[in-house]
Amino acid sequence: MSIPEEDDQPGQIAISDLLEECRRTRTPLPDYNETRRRRFQVGEQLNSKLTVGEWLDEWIEGRKQLRPGGEKRYEVDIRIHLKPHLGDVRLDKLRVSHINKMFDAINEANIEIEEQNAQRRAALEALKTIPWKGAENRARRTWLKAFIDQLPPFRRITGLNTQPHIKATLRAALNVAIAQQRMPNFNPVEHVELLPGTKPKALIWTEERIAHWLETGEKPSPVMVWTPEHTGQFFDHVEGTRLKTMWRLIGFRGMRRGEAVAPRLVDHDYENASLTVATQLVQDGWEVLEGPPKTNSGIRVIALDEETNEGLYARRHQREEERREWGSAWQETGRFFTEEDGSILHPGKVSDLFDRLVAEIGLPPVRLHDLRHGAATLMLAAGVDIKVVSETLGHSDTRITRDIYQAVLDDLARAAAEAVVQLVPRARRVAPAQAINQDTQSA
Repeated sequence: MSIPEEDDQPGQIAISDLLEECRRTRTPLPDYNETRRRRFQVGEQLNSKLTVGEWLDEWIEGRKQLRPGGEKRYEVDIRIHLKPHLGDVRLDKLRVSHINKMFDAINEANIEIEEQNAQRRAALEALKTIPWKGAENRARRTWLKAFIDQLPPFRRITGLNTQPHIKATLRAALNVAIAQQRMPNFNPVEHVELLPGTKPKALIWTEERIAHWLETGEKPSPVMVWTPEHTGQFFDHVEGTRLKTMWRLIGFRGMRRGEAVAPRLVDHDYENASLTVATQLVQDGWEVLEGPPKTNSGIRVIALDEETNEGLYARRHQREEERREWGSAWQETGRFFTEEDGSILHPGKVSDLFDRLVAEIGLPPVRLHDLRHGAATLMLAAGVDIKVVSETLGHSDTRITRDIYQAVLDDLARAAAEAVVQLVPRARRVAPAQAINQDTQSA
């Protein structure tokens, strides 16, 4: 009881509670110096039994400014990974070793999942090769189907690019716990090292890559973008459709899917040929929620080319005609791109429609989000400054833009090197192979 000052009544009560808890539970008294210097003087709870799992529940419930997508991502990290591995550990006893053990277990589970997925995939392929006719074949098929039913279903691994987000979620939760003096002033997450992951780079569908895809069915990268010729074919195909201007906003201005289906009439400035990106429609499960853009830098004003600007103006009049046709059944949302009855355009349906259009044209496959990557590629190829490209896309930093489109920037750098050489007049140009032959003959 000598730890608190004589006039520190809250401190005396805290020490009394600690002593009472030790008497009740018959646990040893904590070290005097540790209690005085490391816990009492910094205001920590002296007899806290709060676990990591309990704190994570309290923390996520107290987050007041999370976007729907962010909240769901945090919830998944907590439910799938953090609570199963760390939930029972006392918050004030959490160590670096506990967190390292969690990520080791995740990576070991990944190996097991990949092996089980490969086994199930091989069994399904073997089933396809067994003929339907014949008693022996039917028996083999029956046995193999029963074997497949006993295998675990296909599962996704927790990849090296996902693990940093799990780490970031725990770091954020523990930082709040430290600020609220619920644990020692040390965040063990800061001292955890993860295996390095690699973000997929955007690659262009060259003829060689298309040939490889046609032969093997494998995409060279998860992020693929069309050449300008491919993009032109797509826009020729959608010319005259209700959503052609929406496709232009994604394919030329790089808007995200949720942003492209959300523009309101009030967001368009026809006189200044600009569109304010102030809201987006986010798909949560199959429910659609309206919210602000993905990041603060996502709130932006983008310049419009003449055709896109005129397309929005024409779409404004087209929706008025649709409103008159639907009469009282019309649903007023104030948005440019809607269903024919005026109701919101579901982002998931837009992705499905895009996939069908790509298949109709016979173009190499890209995701709808890759159309946004294509817009960035076109801007970079046109010589637009990378800072302008980054701001148009709504990236918070040009480093993000450089990281995603490094392969494209490398191609542009090689083209620039050739352009510089071409500026210098030469009396006679010798091809490199010819120059080597001449040097050999001279020798």
